[in-house]
Amino acid sequence: MQRERIFNIIRKLVKILATLQVDGYENVPESGPFILVTNHTSRLDTVFLMLSTTRKDTIAMVGDSYQKNPFFKWLLNGIGVIWVNRESYDFAAFRAAAEYLNKGWIVGVAPEGTRSRTGKLKPGKPGAALLAKKTGVMMIPAAITGSEEMSDRLIHFRKMDVRVRFGAPFRFEEPGPNEDNKAWLERATEEMMCRIAALLPEERRGVYAENPRVSQIL
Repeated sequence: MQRERIFNIIRKLVKILATLQVDGYENVPESGPFILVTNHTSRLDTVFLMLSTTRKDTIAMVGDSYQKNPFFKWLLNGIGVIWVNRESYDFAAFRAAAEYLNKGWIVGVAPEGTRSRTGKLKPGKPGAALLAKKTGVMMIPAAITGSEEMSDRLIHFRKMDVRVRFGAPFRFEEPGPNEDNKAWLERATEEMMCRIAALLPEERRGVYAENPRVSQIL
């Protein structure tokens, strides 16, 4: 009940502070476990993603550095997140994410690890791909734009224009006969990031802008 009350408050605030456009919502199935992977440019990305789906069984993995800010600590604890220690490989957070997936939830992950200060996509880390490999769960790529303008828009009392795009669910190919785990993780991570990049405007694709796999996906 507390989670739903906080979500109702957030929905009202978002209507005041932002115009939220959602594209590709049909790519989010109404039930079943999925790993949602997205770019990350704002502290409010988790909120916008959760508001972009009517599914209540969603939870995000969030860096524990956000707990240093009292407001975001309250906000994220209220809507429910899996806190992740970015300074080391957090086995407890990994197990918690797997447990939610086993219950049929959607688990949100930002594979870049930290926010992009430029708004351009940074290299992805392999944690999300490893979680998919261990659980056998499909992924849904997503892209958020407009949330990075939060500070500037609020200072000038202007609404943010936020757009969330969901891509089609996908599953990684199985490792090749002579492909070791490290090589597979690198290939899977690149595939995951290219699918996110394909949902972003060309100028936001960052290190994946010239990757031929993005053109293939498009």
